[in-house]
Amino acid sequence: MKTVNMENRSLVTIANHSKERILYLLEMAKEFEKKPNRRLLAEKVVATLFFEPSTRTRLSFETAANRLGARVIGFTDPKVTSSSKGETLKDTIMMVSNYADIIVMRHYLEGAARYASEIAPVPIVNAGDGANQHPSQTMLDLYSIYKTQGTLENLNIYLVGDLKYGRTVHSLLMAMRHFNPTFHFIAPTELKMPEEYKLYCKEHSIKYIEHTDFTEDTIADADILYMTRVQRERFTDLMEYERVKDTYILNSRMLEKTRPNLRILHPLPRVNEITYDVDESPKAYYFQQAQNGLYAREAILCDVLGITLDEVRADTNR
Repeated sequence: MKTVNMENRSLVTIANHSKERILYLLEMAKEFEKKPNRRLLAEKVVATLFFEPSTRTRLSFETAANRLGARVIGFTDPKVTSSSKGETLKDTIMMVSNYADIIVMRHYLEGAARYASEIAPVPIVNAGDGANQHPSQTMLDLYSIYKTQGTLENLNIYLVGDLKYGRTVHSLLMAMRHFNPTFHFIAPTELKMPEEYKLYCKEHSIKYIEHTDFTEDTIADADILYMTRVQRERFTDLMEYERVKDTYILNSRMLEKTRPNLRILHPLPRVNEITYDVDESPKAYYFQQAQNGLYAREAILCDVLGITLDEVRADTNR
């Protein structure tokens, strides 16, 4: 398989992606949904370096690599690596680059993925860096929104819960700048959307409204209701966490006034912010959303490794 130059092909943030680029990747994800099992990466090695816990992101990236014929190496616990002996991130990245064609990395420090992309001789895919960005989650979120709404344009998107530390909502906000959304930020004061992202909205003419109340009337006009958990691991003050963890809980009764096209998304894992009775609603879409992660991440791996949409469409081999 002929590949293009690897230079600058890392996926660190969605902020630099044009509208055309986003739609291109969604088209590629659509092709992989039609046929997930291919041999496009049969000669490649994918390294997954998870310095922070993960279930869906790691498993869907590894499944994507396996379904594309790649081999997977890596770790899920930094305590079993040389970083526990004091090895620097730079040395770990440079060492793993000797073995792999691409590195998928989750790290607890904001900016770690960008740093890795600047030093690594192979492309880096950011699988989440602290409370900063989560671009692969954003691609599967966009694909889920597009599939359920038939468009990404002119939607009412309600972001609920931990908007301060929630890297998924930060990335989604930046990606939606191309599509004229109206955002509603629903969060307690302690977890409201950071000023830098509100400034980003103003700079890009993104409409937003802030709320502290979470009622059936508040969410009645939503097209997308994006729930998030309050992330205990981001808090230094556990008393503060206990104060806000149960602030917003969605139950099935709250859906009675909502639009027929409403779909509920959640990056998962959930704790108690969505009650189990909501799972039975046709408006619940979070498990399908997780499944869409496979197709979105297949697209990301191929794109970062220089495989084009035309090559994916032309591929007839299993």
